[in-house]
Amino acid sequence: MEHAYLGIDVGSISTKGAIIDENNQLLASQYIWTQGDPIGAVKELTGLLEKQFDREHYKIVATGATGSARKLVGAIIGATMIKNEITAHAVGTTTFYPDVRTILEIGGQDSKIILVENGVAVDYAMNTLCAAGTGAFLSSQAKRLGIEVEDIGEYALRSTHPTQIAARCTVFAESDLVHKIQMGHPREDIIAGVCNAVVANYLNNVGKGKKIISPVVFQGGVSKNKGVVAAFEDTLGCQVIVDPNGHLMGALGVAILAKKGSVRRDFDFSVENMEFHTREAGCGGCSNNCEIICVYRGDELIDSWGNRCERGARVH
Repeated sequence: MEHAYLGIDVGSISTKGAIIDENNQLLASQYIWTQGDPIGAVKELTGLLEKQFDREHYKIVATGATGSARKLVGAIIGATMIKNEITAHAVGTTTFYPDVRTILEIGGQDSKIILVENGVAVDYAMNTLCAAGTGAFLSSQAKRLGIEVEDIGEYALRSTHPTQIAARCTVFAESDLVHKIQMGHPREDIIAGVCNAVVANYLNNVGKGKKIISPVVFQGGVSKNKGVVAAFEDTLGCQVIVDPNGHLMGALGVAILAKKGSVRRDFDFSVENMEFHTREAGCGGCSNNCEIICVYRGDELIDSWGNRCERGARVH
């Protein structure tokens, strides 16, 4: 039986899963909404992945977790590798694009840029404060304009005179957009202007002070938006590569890291039928007064974190 490796990336908006073989070929993948419930999302995700997975010929021998809920997810699936999003995205991208120099990533509520030299991430920046350069902003504007967010790209590409939309922040952008609607600007021009505003906000905030060098790879959920891709290419003056699995790159990267790691632990998808819950516990063992996050499977404590000294390790 051949070995396989599972990677899970749980973010604030979406949860992604990828199973790869020894040659980094994708065996199964899934993308679902987190909906404020990372535990429920992971259980649903693993159930959907199991339906795609060929258990007759493969078995999962290592698992990885990344994303904002990586510690929680790692505890639930018994991950053999837990890494931050920067590392996971960098490893995933450089594996499939060894010559990449700049990685652009825009997700639902945050965005990041990673600069690469000789296959190694040498600098990065993240933005989680302003939503004007994220997928959430695009979704809200699509709703305001009465179109599906999936159709934004096609509308934007039909534009011949993109409307100028303020890119400083969400509040200014939304106010400006309403004004342009009232002025009678064509819908496709407004949408193209929104895409340009997302790119301008990203480059002025996340990319500020960064030297963007080609080859450039764009990933994250927003990379599926052709209008934003075109806006990046127009602004940067170079081709922007979008991988068909770019929305899965964090999950792919942490699966590759799990494969490279030395720890092996079989994964059998049983988490789908298990009950998990978390609770906060105050340590009080010293002046730090740490808040310890405890994860339980039924009544059994399976992991905890948040302590800044060894005293907190006893709290459960």
